[in-house]
Amino acid sequence: MLPVFTLVGRPNVGKSTLFNRLTRTRDALVADFPGLTRDRQYGVGRIGPGAYIVVDTGGLSGAAEGVESLMERQVALAIQEADHLLFMVDAREGCSGADLDIAARLRRTGKPVTLVINKTDRLDPELASADFHQLGLGEPVAIAAVQGRGVSSLMNHVFARLTAAGVEPGEANGALSAEPLARVTDASADQTGEEEAANEEVAEGRALPIQVRGRTVEVAEGAGAEADHHGTTEEGNGEAPGAQPVPTPPVVGALGEGGIKVAVVGRPNVGKSTLINRLLGEDRLVAFDQPGTTRDSIFVPFSRAGKDYTLIDTAGMRRRARVQDVIEKFSAIKTLQAIEACHVVILVLDARQGIGEQDATLASHVVESGRSLVIAINKWDGLTREERDAVREGFQRKLAFLDFAAMHFISALHGSGVGLLLDEVDRAYANAVRHLPTPELTRLLQDLVQEHQPPLVNGRRIKLRYAHQGGRNPPIIVIHGNQTAEVPESYRRYLVNRFRKLLKLEGTPLRLELRTGENPYEGRRNPLSPRQIKQRQRLKDFVRRKG
Repeated sequence: MLPVFTLVGRPNVGKSTLFNRLTRTRDALVADFPGLTRDRQYGVGRIGPGAYIVVDTGGLSGAAEGVESLMERQVALAIQEADHLLFMVDAREGCSGADLDIAARLRRTGKPVTLVINKTDRLDPELASADFHQLGLGEPVAIAAVQGRGVSSLMNHVFARLTAAGVEPGEANGALSAEPLARVTDASADQTGEEEAANEEVAEGRALPIQVRGRTVEVAEGAGAEADHHGTTEEGNGEAPGAQPVPTPPVVGALGEGGIKVAVVGRPNVGKSTLINRLLGEDRLVAFDQPGTTRDSIFVPFSRAGKDYTLIDTAGMRRRARVQDVIEKFSAIKTLQAIEACHVVILVLDARQGIGEQDATLASHVVESGRSLVIAINKWDGLTREERDAVREGFQRKLAFLDFAAMHFISALHGSGVGLLLDEVDRAYANAVRHLPTPELTRLLQDLVQEHQPPLVNGRRIKLRYAHQGGRNPPIIVIHGNQTAEVPESYRRYLVNRFRKLLKLEGTPLRLELRTGENPYEGRRNPLSPRQIKQRQRLKDFVRRKG
C-alpha cells in the first residue's frame, strides 16, 4: 500500500500547481481563478525519496450550500483516506481567519499535518513563515510551486516524518492500493528547485498547457492518443495469387494497467457525473443540477466482476459560439483529448432536452476519432409515450450515422438500465480489436461484388480483387483493385454497411481503404503487351542458343 498525501487549503493557494509539480504531469487545470478544482484528482508522486499517491482537492471555503458544499464533502473524503495532510497557505495573503478554521479542523482529524507556505518566490522565507506560526502546526515548509523551489525538500520532510512515525515508505495504511494506478518509474530521481525552474516556462497565474496523461497510462510516451490509428500495411499485401501474407496488424491502444478506459461525454448537465457515481456505487464526483459543474477530466479506476476499467468524467461540451470563458475553453480541450486517450466513449444524451445539434457534432468527433461508442439516453424515467417517441424520432433524424452503436435508455439518478452499459462497453471494445482473417475478408468481398457490382468508369468495370485487415481499434479493411479512386461514396457506404453486418462489428466504427496497384506501363508511349514481351524474350533465348 502506497502512502496517500492529500493537499488541502483555501481556494487559489496553489494546490493544483503543486499536484502537477509532484506528479510531473499537467493533469490538473491551473489558472488564477478561485474554486477551479471541484473533484478529487489522484496522481502518482514522482518527486521524493519514495513512491506515494498525491490527491488534489477543491478549496475549503466553509460554504454550507450549493456546489461548494458538495466540494467540501469531497475534501472531507480525501482527508479521511489520507496518511498525511499537506496544508497549503498563501504567503502573499498572510494568515487569515479561514486558515485558522482549517487548521483547527485538521487537528481534530488526528492525522499528521505539514504546513506548506506557497508563493514565497521573491519573498524572505523566514519572514513569510513568521505569520503562520500561530496556526500551531509546527515548523512550516516554504516553497514556490510554480518554479519548483523547495518541493524536493518538502517531500524529504514528509517522508522523514513518516519514518519517524514508524511507517516505511510504501507500507502506509492508506486506503488506496498502488495496483490500479500507474507504475511509478524513477520516483527517486529527484531534481533541485533550480533545475526544475529551468525546465518550467510558465508564469504564475497563467493557465498551463494541457496534456492528457491518465493515472493508468502515460499517453505522452506513445500509448493511447499518441499512437497511429491507421495501422501499417504495404501495397500488395494479402493472401491473393502472387501476394505476400499479411502480418497481423498490432492492436492500437492495447489494454495496460487500468483496463478499458471509458470516457463519458455529452452536453452540460446531462448527468455524466451522476452516471459515473452510479457505476461506482459512491459519490466519487461532484454532481449538481447546474451546467458546468465538472471542469476537469477526472480519471477514476475501478474493478467490476474481475475486470479493470478507468472511467473518465469530462466537462460538458457546448457550441463554440457560446464558449466565452477561458476556463471553459481549456475544459473543452481536455474533453477532446480524453476522447483521444480512451478506448470506448459513452455518449450521454438528455431525453428531456431532446437531441440537439451539439449532440450530433460531438458524436461526429467521436466517430472521426475512431473510438468505440455506446449511447446512453439519460433521464428516461417519467417521460410520456409521446415524449419518448419524439426522442426516438429526433435520434433517427440527427444521429442516423450512429446506427452501429448500441443505444440504452437509462436513469442515472435511479439506476435503471445502468448495469448493462459496461457489458456493452466490453462488447464494443472486443469488436474494435478483433482480428479479421484475410481469407474471410476476401471471400466476403467477392460475395459483395457479386451481389452488387461496382459501376463502370469510362466503359471499364471497377475491379476489387482482395481485402485484408489494415489496423485495429478501429478496424480498418484495405481493399486492393484497379480504378479504386473512382469508387463512388454510395458504393463505399454499401461495402462498409455490409461488412459491418456480416462481421457483426457492433459498437465500433469501420474504416475502408481502397488501394490501386501501380501500372508498370504508365507513362510509356507504346507499351508492349504481356504477349509481346514473352515473344521478344523467346526470340532472344533462341538467338542466344543458336549463336
